[in-house]
Amino acid sequence: MRDSSDQLQPETLPGVATAEGGFVILDGPDGVATTMTPEAAAGTGQSLIDAAVVAQRQQAVTDV
Repeated sequence: MRDSSDQLQPETLPGVATAEGGFVILDGPDGVATTMTPEAAAGTGQSLIDAAVVAQRQQAVTDV
């Protein structure tokens, strides 16, 4: 049996991206960080935007 505190909780604060030495560093919550090429960062950013649009539509349907 799983404790309710074991369930995945969505992050409510955005990560912060910076550029350094020709790479993009994304700092997230709880010390999570990743370094990406500019191309990987742009692709990740677009993927996040696309998923956010879908998630907002899903929330709008469940809010009705």
